[in-house]
Amino acid sequence: MIRLALILAAALCAALPARAAVDIEEVTSPGGITAWLVEEHSIPFTALEIRFKGGASLEAPGKAGAINLMTGLLEEGTGDMDAQDFAAAQEALAAGFNFELGADALSISARFLTEKRDASVDLLKAAITAPAFAPDAVERVREQVLYGIRADLEDPEEIAYRAFDAKVFAGHPYARPTRGTLDSVAALTRADLAEAHDRVMTRDHLYVAAVGNITPEELGVLLDRLLGDLPETGAPYPPDAEVSFTGGIDVIPYDTPQSVALFGHDGIARDDPDFFAAFVMNQILGGSGMTSRLFYEVREARGLTYGISTYLAIWDHAQLVSGQVKSANDKIAEAIAVVRAEWDRIAREGVTEDELRDAITFLTGAYPLRFDGNARIARILVAMQLDGMPRSYIDTRNARVEAVTVEDVQRVAKRLMKPENLYFVVVGQPVGLDPAE
Repeated sequence: MIRLALILAAALCAALPARAAVDIEEVTSPGGITAWLVEEHSIPFTALEIRFKGGASLEAPGKAGAINLMTGLLEEGTGDMDAQDFAAAQEALAAGFNFELGADALSISARFLTEKRDASVDLLKAAITAPAFAPDAVERVREQVLYGIRADLEDPEEIAYRAFDAKVFAGHPYARPTRGTLDSVAALTRADLAEAHDRVMTRDHLYVAAVGNITPEELGVLLDRLLGDLPETGAPYPPDAEVSFTGGIDVIPYDTPQSVALFGHDGIARDDPDFFAAFVMNQILGGSGMTSRLFYEVREARGLTYGISTYLAIWDHAQLVSGQVKSANDKIAEAIAVVRAEWDRIAREGVTEDELRDAITFLTGAYPLRFDGNARIARILVAMQLDGMPRSYIDTRNARVEAVTVEDVQRVAKRLMKPENLYFVVVGQPVGLDPAE
């Protein structure tokens, strides 16, 4: 057991060379399941990433939190196994399974050793296709979820996100908290959990990627063995969200010395011809690192915050340009004013050649570092599938970033950045902030 654990630990840290080409092969199983594969035979270990597209957005009306609770129960027992038996079986195999839920996907991450592959796949299959939903496990996990919801209701950042989503995505599944509400989760039955399972965990929602010590033929057999018994169809995907911004500020009073502000307006789709120009523009405005305009103007020049960031938020059914800043109650109004000013400045003036060069250098230099382990590569591959990217994207991505010009950024900034539409949710006790602005 110690030897297996040590091998697994080494495998989790193993990676294809960071700057080497990633050779992606598309594999179709005898039963018709498609996956992307990167073979890496240096260590007897495989990382498998499974996504069920739709995630929490596929919940039945009136059942908020059902898919989240169901996801939390996937490792709580199957057949005659209870939660402790399931955990012990994983440990005995030196395998690792992780189940997570987001607004657009239910994610399953699996890690297993080659010599224990068959037994690991059988255990994971039981969790995926035949969760027990035992009454004691349901109540235990329900209480964990309710505890998390109560904590969220006292967290200024979570309060802000809930309020922002509820207003921006009103009437759409994105407006609902993924965990559900105290009332909705308390009312969920075992039948609701079984229905939630059948709504999302189906072959028409399935995407798979594998990286490691496995051949295409072996992967094909594994796919059918693991996923071939899933139902063919699940719930239909929701429509695109009707996102409409008129600008303004909503203040949610909360007794805290520091206010949290979320902000944004409608954004840009990943398949838009201007996406990479917008991507570079966002890096200059408020992206990662400490060289963005907002970082300098809000933190360095004025000392209003420890950090501020913006990002292109891309869901399956909505796109935003968003950001977040935290500041003392007596400084948040000034921080918001600076955000608006910088939003307006980049829309009017664009960016400089120096800013563009620095942003491109950062974005292209950081990209290969993401491929630092088999598990991370598998996650990237399955995300590419979900986003509709070709397998060649890894090879062409940096070239597309490098092709962005100052004129491209100027064009997309004028088109995309709308300071008059910026909507803010502020949670705290802000001073001098007029919600009617």
